[in-house]
Amino acid sequence: MTTVSATPAVQQAPDRPAHRDPNVLRWLAAYTSSMLGDGVYYLALSWAAVQAGTPAQAGLVMSVSALPRALLMLVGGVIADRFGPRRVVIGSDAVRCATVLAVAALLFLTSPGLWPLALLALVFGTVDAVFMPAVGALPARLTGKGQLARIQGLRGLAIRFSTVVGAPLGGLCVAVGGASAAFALAGLLIAVSVPLLVSVRVRDLPQDDTPGSTTAWRDLAAGLRHIRRHRVLAPLMLVIALGDLGFVGPLNVGLTLLADRRGWGASGVGWVLAGFGVGAGAASLLLTVRGRMPRAGLVTGCACVAGSVAIGALAFAPALAAAVGVALAVGLLAGLSGALCGALLQTQSDPACLGRVTAVAGLISLGIAPLSMPFAAGAIGAWGLGPVFVVSAVVCGLGGLVALAVPDLRRAELPG
Repeated sequence: MTTVSATPAVQQAPDRPAHRDPNVLRWLAAYTSSMLGDGVYYLALSWAAVQAGTPAQAGLVMSVSALPRALLMLVGGVIADRFGPRRVVIGSDAVRCATVLAVAALLFLTSPGLWPLALLALVFGTVDAVFMPAVGALPARLTGKGQLARIQGLRGLAIRFSTVVGAPLGGLCVAVGGASAAFALAGLLIAVSVPLLVSVRVRDLPQDDTPGSTTAWRDLAAGLRHIRRHRVLAPLMLVIALGDLGFVGPLNVGLTLLADRRGWGASGVGWVLAGFGVGAGAASLLLTVRGRMPRAGLVTGCACVAGSVAIGALAFAPALAAAVGVALAVGLLAGLSGALCGALLQTQSDPACLGRVTAVAGLISLGIAPLSMPFAAGAIGAWGLGPVFVVSAVVCGLGGLVALAVPDLRRAELPG
């Protein structure tokens, strides 16, 4: 993996607003460009796979990246802590860029079939297992803890922008130049992030806190012990798990079935998702502007409970307009609780363990929670939309109740 020599530590005042900090803004530009590249890449991959094989084969290609991502995520957290998240993100983006551009050239010159697409998805999933923990650990190295909530807001805005722009941009590129052109654009967008990240300055950890003096296995075990024994992190992981398990099924499976049974069609799904996106974007903007949320633990629990009520109500929306309004509330509350959970993870963790802590949270959200989707689909077929949405809402609500019931988490604050 690409390595880069360490840059000087950040010397800025810790209370400097993140949205006015050139160092943070360079990171934000790199992150946004990389996420845009991801959006274009996934559109190009799905299109190329459908064109080269059967729908079943295309689905298999699209799912290839999930297995290495889930299996190697915890290892990725160890790597991020050992070598530093900035180095790991730069190396990961360099590998992703080179692989995507190689496939773009191959598709331009020949028609090789599905095998290069499957190999690309495998490489992406493997690199993502290292990339994602490092991405989560990097913000804590950029500025003081008092600005981490604002950084979570900025990151959320970047994600929403990339979601809105990435797929349409990829579709336009496919229409104009085919899948090879879309892959080339994805690679170039990811490439833009590399020099920006090289220019980002990071804070160094104290030497005696830096992992790497023991084996990787012991580092991993130490990170898991850090979570298990921590009075805030342990219940916070449970909150994240319950929230994601209750949220993923209704949003990814239940929403499509709800629109089909209500006769809203594909455009109705789009409008409801747009409502969710606007709400989540508003939550990110709120954190970006405020910079700090007083009584963060309490607000997280309340937002989870209120959001669970909105999730349950979505199945009973009588008309599309009502569903869009409910989805907006779900996005606002889920976006707020999710951003606060991320900020609490970063401020409560030992900085030397942050990659591993982020890896555990990522494994829950990206490895375990998606497993609920086939169960949600089967349950809807057996018992209907209403009961399944209500059960999902109860699961989400339990996460909020955990946040409210555990005193250390309920009283957790973000640094000022």
